Amino acid sequence: MADLCVSLAAVGGAVLLSEALRRAAARLVPGPGPYWTYLLEAAAAFQLCSCTHELKLLSEAAPPGLPLGLALTYVVTAVHLSTFRGAACNPCAALESVCRGRSGVGAAAVLVACQFAAAVAARFFAASVWSLGLSDVHVRHRRFGFRCFDPLGGTLLEAAAAELGCAFAVQAAAMHAHKLDEKLRVHFIAAVVTALVYAGGGISGAMFNPVLAFSVQFPCSGHSYLEYGFVYWLGPALGMASCILLFEKIIPFLSGESAVRPDVQKKKKKTQ
Repeated sequence: MADLCVSLAAVGGAVLLSEALRRAAARLVPGPGPYWTYLLEAAAAFQLCSCTHELKLLSEAAPPGLPLGLALTYVVTAVHLSTFRGAACNPCAALESVCRGRSGVGAAAVLVACQFAAAVAARFFAASVWSLGLSDVHVRHRRFGFRCFDPLGGTLLEAAAAELGCAFAVQAAAMHAHKLDEKLRVHFIAAVVTALVYAGGGISGAMFNPVLAFSVQFPCSGHSYLEYGFVYWLGPALGMASCILLFEKIIPFLSGESAVRPDVQKKKKKTQ
């Protein structure tokens, strides 16, 4: 129980630090604008990666039990979605913006660079917290030099397929969340993420985010960076792309409906 309390305190500290960065940025940088967006993405990526580092360590060293573990995943995911202020902290979302023409290649590249920089900062932040030895879990991890081991519970193809499926499901949930009441959207996506972590966690770790995987999984031994890139970068990118292709191209074509997204249709109606 003491280890759990310390880990929850570390997660809370990461969230509070990220929120402090967001509020400081809101006072120093006028928004909305590109610099505001970059700072939001960096703060969100730092928060996501820092919290995941701590929860992953806790689950591996002192598993809190399946019900409690899933409850923690749900609550922390809901906190992320409630505090990110619209930030995606996912390079796949930046790629989607470029493909849809909402963002230029240069702006997307800077945004992704901010995300990866925040992911690296989160890795050092987690190591700094662990070095304090506040819990037995942290002490043991420090004794092993903060090393982590092969995170894949299956073959490379199985892990890549799991990441693809998870990214597909999250993208589908995000695309259809607008149909729900605004108060339920956060809980709906948090429930989807929790279910995916339960289903795919034992195969690939259920990252479905290249930046998160780069911070949490890439330092682990067992596979090369190229193999991890195949699983954690190619898998989510294909999952997102296939979801958009299915719901915006294939299904509308087969049903004879317009391929325009619902939010775009609403904007068109308002301008008419």
